[in-house]
Formats: sequence, C-alpha cells, structure tokens
Amino acid sequence: MHRKILESIREFIGENHMLVPGDRVIIGLSGGADSVSLLMILHELKNELNIELFAVHVHHGLRGEEADRDSAYAQELSENLGVPFVCVHANVAEYARVNGMSEEEAGRHLRYRILEEQRLAHHASKIAVAHHADDQAETVLYNLFRGSGLKGIGGMKPVRDTIIRPLLSVTRKEILAYLEEKEISYCEDSTNSGTDYIRNRLRHEIIPAVRKRINEGAVSNILQAAKTAAAADAYFEKAAKQILEKHGIREKTAEGGICSVGIAAEILKQEDSIVRQYVIRQMIGETYQSLKDITSVHVEAAEKLLFKPVGRRIQLPDGGCALRTYGELQIKKEGKTIFSQNGGKETGITPVITTFPYKKGQEIPKNGYTKWFDYDKINSTLSVRYRETGDYITLAGGGRKTVKSFMIDEKIPKEERDKILLAADGSHILWIIGYRISEYYKITDDTHTVLQIQIGGGKNDE
Repeated sequence: MHRKILESIREFIGENHMLVPGDRVIIGLSGGADSVSLLMILHELKNELNIELFAVHVHHGLRGEEADRDSAYAQELSENLGVPFVCVHANVAEYARVNGMSEEEAGRHLRYRILEEQRLAHHASKIAVAHHADDQAETVLYNLFRGSGLKGIGGMKPVRDTIIRPLLSVTRKEILAYLEEKEISYCEDSTNSGTDYIRNRLRHEIIPAVRKRINEGAVSNILQAAKTAAAADAYFEKAAKQILEKHGIREKTAEGGICSVGIAAEILKQEDSIVRQYVIRQMIGETYQSLKDITSVHVEAAEKLLFKPVGRRIQLPDGGCALRTYGELQIKKEGKTIFSQNGGKETGITPVITTFPYKKGQEIPKNGYTKWFDYDKINSTLSVRYRETGDYITLAGGGRKTVKSFMIDEKIPKEERDKILLAADGSHILWIIGYRISEYYKITDDTHTVLQIQIGGGKNDE
C-alpha cells in the first residue's frame, strides 16, 4: 500500500503540473488523518520533487482542549520531520456571527485566508490541502443538491490558482491504510463524527446508504462523472470566451474598470442553450470579477430575458442585474456611471441628474426642461451633446427615426439644428431637448427606477 499510494500521488502531481523544482509549499496541517498523510507523503517525495515544505496549523478557537491537543500534535509531528511549523489562532465563532454564516463556512473562509497570508509571508508558491477522492464525491453531491451546473458537478480542481490537492487521486480508505502501515498516529476531530454539518451528513448517512442500497462502486462512478463534467465545463467555457471576445460590448468606468458587459441578443439566440448560459456566466464574471453566490438559477433566469420584452430585468447578488435592452442582453454592475461630460462638442450645460424608485401611478412632471426616463433601459453612459451622424429616436410602435429626419419634419431651420441639445444614450437619443423624448425610454408600469434629467434648473416650463 505504501508504494502504491506514493506512485499514485506522484503520477497525479505530474499529470496536473502541480509542482516544479524549487517550489516552497505551505501545507495545511490540522493534525487529522488526511493532512497528516499529506505532510508525510510530500515529505517522502520532497527530495525527488526538489521542493521545500512549511506546515501551517489553524487553531479555530473551538473544541477547547481537543483543539489544543491537535495543535500540539501538529507541531510535534512537523518538528520531528524537520519541517518549519507555525500555528495561527482564529476566532471562528466571532467571524461566523459578524458575517452571518455557519461556523463550518466561517472556518473554511478563515483557513484559506490564513494559508494565503502564510504563503505570502514565507515566499511560498503553492498551498497544499488534503482533500481526497471521498471529499470530491461529497463535493459533487453537495453541489448537485444545491443547484450547481457543470462547473459545480465537476468538483474541486486538482490545481486552482496557488491551491493544489495532491490527494484527490486516493480514497480515505487508502489514506488510513497508508498511515496504519507506516504506524503513524493522527488526531480525531469529534465534530467529524456528528451530523450537524452538511458534509458530515453526506459522509456518514447519504453516501453509505447509496453504497449499501444502490451500488458499492457509487463513489467511483461519481468521480468518473465529475471528471467528464469537468472536461465538458472546460470545453463550454472556452467556447463562451471566444464568443464574448468576438461579440462582447463592454462599458468602462472612469477608472477603467468594467461596469457592464453586453452582447447582441440575436447573436446569443443563435447558440444552444448551454452555450448561452456559459456566455452569461462569463459576462457576470467579467463585470463583477467574481461568480460568488451565482447559481444556475440566476444564469437560467438571465437567459430567459433574451425572449422577454425590452426593459425586463432580474436582480443578481450584490445589487447587480441582467437587463434586456433594445438589441442586447446586458449584465450591469451596481453604481454604473450614468453621465459623461465628454459627449461631443462642449455644450457648457451640466444637467442635474437624479435617480429614485418609481411608484406605480406616480405623477410625471409636465415640464419642458424636466423629464423622467426608465433608468434600467439606459444602455451606455448618458451624455448631453449636440447631434451626430447616426443619432435616432424611437417612435410609438417601436419604429425609428433619425434626428435629422425629425428636425426636417418639425421644420427646424437648418442653421438652428446644430444648436439643439440632445440627451444621448450612445446614438439612441432619449430626449431632443425642448421638443420630444423617445418612446423607448418612457415610464411604464414595468419601470423600477426613474432617471430624472433637469436642464437649466428645470425652468422654461411649457
């Protein structure tokens, strides 16, 4: 067993390009069987791999004397092996209370934060954690039950940024057999035997029941399905990136960050549903630099907007939204820039712009220089400027008319046309100031937020 597990892990490390000669590796060492075997195995391979090891134990401030015992054992084991060791204390209970999460989730957040801090402090390149094949099966089932797509069903990646998982190729049974053969002791965490935590219920109740009543080889089959799902996920993700690189429309803030990502609705409709959903996930990721709290439910709801009327939207976590505009599906970040002073020729006019929630039936101002618009239909950064080639307004019924044609029809003298201000959403004109507003941006019963624009203090009433 000893040689078999070493060979399996050595091959797994090589196949996934986890380590290169000269790497310094931080090992998350809890003192339990999994992390102890990780330390021992990497210690056996360290000369062959030409790596350095550094052990970090996170004391969660829970379980009293038992936690102190684990910390002392982790330190003793590391020192006996000649591996540098540090213990970092964390108040998991307080962190969970302040952040409104379970102690299980809080512990995981703090562990990874501390391990990354230690990696930087000790100039290490990698963090090794002790997840094994059975953990992978639990993760796949957990993600499946909570509504994840292919990415979640694909499970944990062997390598994710600086995190490596060398034990994903071996089972818990193999790990325990290795420790027994080497006569290496380890600590038992009493909370692991309970069923208070979701993963413990999967480990002690659901998976054993599946093995007993359905298929003894269920875990192996779950892992194979996860591998296939991960490969499919990588394929669709690559396809989505290519589509968005070619057709994506990005709006940036003054600081250069991305505040919205859009794509032509007709282009996205041509793709299969699964590809559309991957493109949408990519759009959310680009806009927010994170997919935290995004599930398949959010992505599917955003996809359905492609087939909904213009102006429909859904809320995303952290205040974001997906919005169906005239020709696009957009993902918008909260706090977008809605007005630009740099809109063509200098006008010398600075509008007063405010936004506020719309209450159905609210009276709309009858004022020639104060107008209300549907904020959620704004597609680009708003500007007040003079006319440009390509400018148009939307008429009742959805038709378009160029600003030039409108001015001709209104019999506005040619010499006056370049003096009339426009409130512009790109080339789509919200308001030909002093004349009319676009039908597209008008307030309706579906309006959520009002954009109010005042010119000249809202004077010159009609």
